[in-house]
Amino acid sequence: MLALAVVLGLGFLVPAGAQAAEAPRALATGLHVSDGRLLEGNGNDFVMRGVNHAHTWYPGETQSLADVKALGANTVRVVLSDGHRWTRNTPQDVAAVIGRCKANRLICVLEVHDTTGYGEDTAAGTLDHAADYWIGLKDVLAGQEDYVIVNIGNEPWGNTAPEGWTAPTIAAVKKLRAAGLQHTIMVDAPNWGQDWQGVMRANARTVYDADPTGNLIFSIHMYSVFDTAAEITDYLNAFVDAKLPLLIGEFGGPADQWGDPDEDTMMATAEQLGLGYLAWSWSGNTDPVLDLATDFDPTRLSSWGQRIFNGANGIARTAKEATVFGGGTPGDTRAPTAPGTPVASAVSATSATLTWGAATDDVGVTGYDVVRISGGTESKVAASTANTATLTGLTPDTAYTFAVYARDAAGNRSARSATVDVTTDEGGGTPGAACSVGYRVVGQWSGGFQAEIALRNTGTAAVDGWTLAFAFPDGQTVTNMWGGTPAQSGSAVSVAAASYTSTIPVGGSVTVGFIGTKGATNTAPTAFTLNGTACTTG
Repeated sequence: MLALAVVLGLGFLVPAGAQAAEAPRALATGLHVSDGRLLEGNGNDFVMRGVNHAHTWYPGETQSLADVKALGANTVRVVLSDGHRWTRNTPQDVAAVIGRCKANRLICVLEVHDTTGYGEDTAAGTLDHAADYWIGLKDVLAGQEDYVIVNIGNEPWGNTAPEGWTAPTIAAVKKLRAAGLQHTIMVDAPNWGQDWQGVMRANARTVYDADPTGNLIFSIHMYSVFDTAAEITDYLNAFVDAKLPLLIGEFGGPADQWGDPDEDTMMATAEQLGLGYLAWSWSGNTDPVLDLATDFDPTRLSSWGQRIFNGANGIARTAKEATVFGGGTPGDTRAPTAPGTPVASAVSATSATLTWGAATDDVGVTGYDVVRISGGTESKVAASTANTATLTGLTPDTAYTFAVYARDAAGNRSARSATVDVTTDEGGGTPGAACSVGYRVVGQWSGGFQAEIALRNTGTAAVDGWTLAFAFPDGQTVTNMWGGTPAQSGSAVSVAAASYTSTIPVGGSVTVGFIGTKGATNTAPTAFTLNGTACTTG
């Protein structure tokens, strides 16, 4: 993840040599690049749809890859360390990670995180050191070209003299190729991955041409620098027009102290252009607003997690498994039983919760796919690891038909469940919904603090659109907020829901975070109202 120190306007540069014809290259086996696209060994176009997982900091969370897969992902980017800054991941550990990726039918992007912010962060390591680490893993990586992409180093340059990024990036690519690695190589942009000064964009052709195999893909990280649709579409289209391979290797949606990323445009444009994206990050962030799942629990997706997995242009609706995994796991060819008939509850204007009887399997059910049926066609709308799912982004006053499939670890899919018909409400929100609020200060310093508000729906119907109101007792002010839009008059504060937090299912919750100013005391608010009705606190 980025640690952006300075944010300036994004330069609209054209990739150097954008009109240059691509020189013929020797085509590697396995995942490879051709004509600006990432392909599998059989020539199938492969579009990455997945998340980042902080393995090096949470090595015990070995269930995470299975959970991510069950929610529909086809790729996971795994955080590793070369030992410069954190504990080095051993060859045995990396081999085990690759094995878990393959067992869960996930393409595995392996990245060294120690390079983050080099040139600005004095603790960061060099790309050359990272390249040596990959060469030391050559025996582990050999033969995995169909399944593994090598991301040399995460965000390998900060905001200080980012033009220094180009030469060491070329040198690292050449060093890996000289050592015999034939895998697709991924390179991250400078400026903490966001390339707001356009260095990667301007030098991408030169870097690409330095790879004798041509199997190199660029990774842009999109956070608060990319807060307008124009910036996002301009950047992504520039690489596509130049036939230079690109994906969004990290991105966030919730606002931070530097701005509010436009994740809707990122995901929609990636889908339109057929570009991959990998959301940051599964769980365990020191800033939990970016956790997709709470405490690594796939049944407790955050609002950000629901957006990524089950929202418009999200993973459940757009991910396609790599064909290299076709045919299932030898020895397990039995499909799960069909799930029970879904039952709808908490139906609002834009959401509904479905619950169904669990399927059974001789080995084990790993997940469920919810599909919408329209005439003779099906479209996947959500994925879940449990026998329930909340569908969001529905159209008010509209009739839907849904059904469910079960999946096992080998990719065997059950027969379809019976269908359920759901008609959404006409709209207008849910005033007077019962609620509880938890308020806590995450951290504070002289003159300022960070806090979060957890808003839980304790009523009997989904909340569809909300405004939360409270008053600060000690003259505090909100200066920046994510998860909602604040308005303040004196001590009185009102918060309108953001698009990705507007719906709260029965028993569900959303979290709003903010940065504020304070004086000598920082007493918490004691009373909150949701759509004009008092909430309990705790």
